[in-house]
Amino acid sequence: MRNLLVPYACAGALALAASAQGAPPAAHVDEARLMASTNERNAGQWLAHGRDHSEQRFSPLAKINAENVGRLGLAWYGDFDTRRGQESTPLVIDGVLYVTTAWSKVYAYDAKTGKQLWKYDPKVPGEWGVNACCDVVNRGLAAWQGKLYLGTLDGRLIALDAATGREKWSTQTTPKDKPYSITGAPRVAKGKVFIGQAGSEFEQRGFMAAYDADTGKRLWRWWVVPGDPSKPFEQPELAMAAKTWKGEWWKKGGGGSPWDGIAYDPVTNYVIFGTGNGAPWPQSIRSPGSAENNENLFLSSMVALNADTGRYVWHYQFTPNESWDFDGTQQITLADIEIAGARHHVAMQANKNGMFYILDAKTGKLLSGKPFVPNINWHTGLDPATGKPKINPEAIYTEDKGFVVIPASGGAHSWHPMSYNPLTGLVYIPTMYGNYPLVAAKEDDNPMGQKLSISMRKGLAMPVQRINTGYLLAWDPVEAKEVWRVSFEAGRGGGTLTTAGNLVFQGNSKYQELAAYRADTGEKLWSMPVQTGIVAGPVTYEVDGEQYVAVSAGARAGFSVNYYSSNGSRILAFKLGGTAKLPEPAPPVPQVLNPPPPFGTPELLTRGADTYNRFCGTCHGTDGQSRGMFPDLRYSAALGSREVFESIVLGGALAANGMVSFKKALQPEQVESIRAYMVSRAIELKNNPPQNAFGLSATPAPAGAAASPSSNAGAAATRSDATPARDPR
Repeated sequence: MRNLLVPYACAGALALAASAQGAPPAAHVDEARLMASTNERNAGQWLAHGRDHSEQRFSPLAKINAENVGRLGLAWYGDFDTRRGQESTPLVIDGVLYVTTAWSKVYAYDAKTGKQLWKYDPKVPGEWGVNACCDVVNRGLAAWQGKLYLGTLDGRLIALDAATGREKWSTQTTPKDKPYSITGAPRVAKGKVFIGQAGSEFEQRGFMAAYDADTGKRLWRWWVVPGDPSKPFEQPELAMAAKTWKGEWWKKGGGGSPWDGIAYDPVTNYVIFGTGNGAPWPQSIRSPGSAENNENLFLSSMVALNADTGRYVWHYQFTPNESWDFDGTQQITLADIEIAGARHHVAMQANKNGMFYILDAKTGKLLSGKPFVPNINWHTGLDPATGKPKINPEAIYTEDKGFVVIPASGGAHSWHPMSYNPLTGLVYIPTMYGNYPLVAAKEDDNPMGQKLSISMRKGLAMPVQRINTGYLLAWDPVEAKEVWRVSFEAGRGGGTLTTAGNLVFQGNSKYQELAAYRADTGEKLWSMPVQTGIVAGPVTYEVDGEQYVAVSAGARAGFSVNYYSSNGSRILAFKLGGTAKLPEPAPPVPQVLNPPPPFGTPELLTRGADTYNRFCGTCHGTDGQSRGMFPDLRYSAALGSREVFESIVLGGALAANGMVSFKKALQPEQVESIRAYMVSRAIELKNNPPQNAFGLSATPAPAGAAASPSSNAGAAATRSDATPARDPR
């Protein structure tokens, strides 16, 4: 505790000094302030996840603008103590920047100087990481009347004192015996905290809930999909929803987790949110039967509830018959726009399924639905009478018939925040365009891990060339057309921020930089390399008359294939004339490729490949090709010992670091087949060294070196902050 007392003491002293001088208390956010987010006091704040209730991510600040942005420089930075992915949008309130990191940790910084004020660690158990679909990330906080609200990976909702970082209360929002997680940012309005959860890749049933901001008591809960129809439904509309499901869906959970994309609309007093994909993915397994009247409500939908009571108001289902991982959980942006000469209060979303939607926020009526990427093939158009998509029958894949879907299951737009500039009338979308082959595969005998029920092992031939590209898209929502784009080729762009200075800010993975573009034309005006990829959404704020731009950096997957090397995780703040410098990047942690002699029959290797890709590939990479989020097992010294390998896979020797025991899922002979397969993959890599592999060395070990189980096998064992280079957290 000695290391924690100093930040707490400093923070407490700052709070007392502020109180003595009549300054506002820390994170003093209320409804009146959120509603007045553009007045003189609040224009320089970032009060909520999307800046205010509108979720537009538009700032009225213009001291940094298209004419002077070229003078932008680094003002300060703060390093994080984790090398996992960073997806958080900071809050900046009255001179303090609050940001979350991987493993649900929270930091507070002086927003002008970068001095760390305090840090909070909820101590998420490392073994819970296996229940997270896509890394142990966190996307941010909510603030209300001196408290900060954090959703943790293991399903807790925690209130912190914003001045000190001390915990005020903690509520377990999800069943502790189910693979639920929270990665998204809560929202707060009228003294209520709204939060969903993640996990539709597992056997799960999603829900949205509201909690008392003062006490953490749950006020209401709304289930996304119906449960067992032989039992009473928790809410009336689930009886309607149950008519759109077939088979025994409740035994598999159904899915629908609202893991991101929550908005509170003060005009209607509705909580409007998006719901997740089906669990498992293929409808042919999850809800078998004809496609007719099998829409599977309320998957992949936008739903509006009364914020006070949680009562259902309206919904629009983006993707009926959902089978392609097309969550509807992307950011929901509220705005007042003119369509066909009439003014409308709307909710807008660039959906994962490739369609840009505009809905009337009061009624849920579809006002516009247009593709923002080309060649969408999962539907053949929207029914003009109902607004429903007409599902392409070929897109309903089964165990015997595959389908190559456009856009890919990664989505045309995922969680990466878009922004809307009311001055240009444009929406700035982090866009991906790709295709992906899908085949159904039953996984009823898999007692743990993700339940996608898809297979790449069936050899589905790609009838078209693989598509994989990313770009920043400026989209006119009224005219439903592209205005300009900036391509990253196979790279990806992060979340966007737009300002009254005619600017759009976005980080990317291709150039590992933060960049600024003219909001009206897309001309690139400024960029700065930051030593790592950026996927999070930037923010802007003002302190003592100076405007800053800040962003969380650190993208694990996709740019580094060395799990043990740093991914440059830090918070970065920029201002005009900033002169701070980043330290030289840490050198890659060397790894030695030293596989033992090959063993096993061809049949054993085939079984090992199938078993590995089913149980291990989600984390460690298909066919052993790690992308850096987890260790590359081809380099593991544990391959040299059956006993050591089994102690990890079955015995849980590294459970504290997230590598849980697979004793419930695998038998020793299956584990041995995995080891044989990975040895063969390691030998193949040794004989064909990678070209330009960032952070890896395929250099063989020195002559006579043994494949000692004590080197890489134990490298992930420490959680100590004193050894960050080897700390997998």
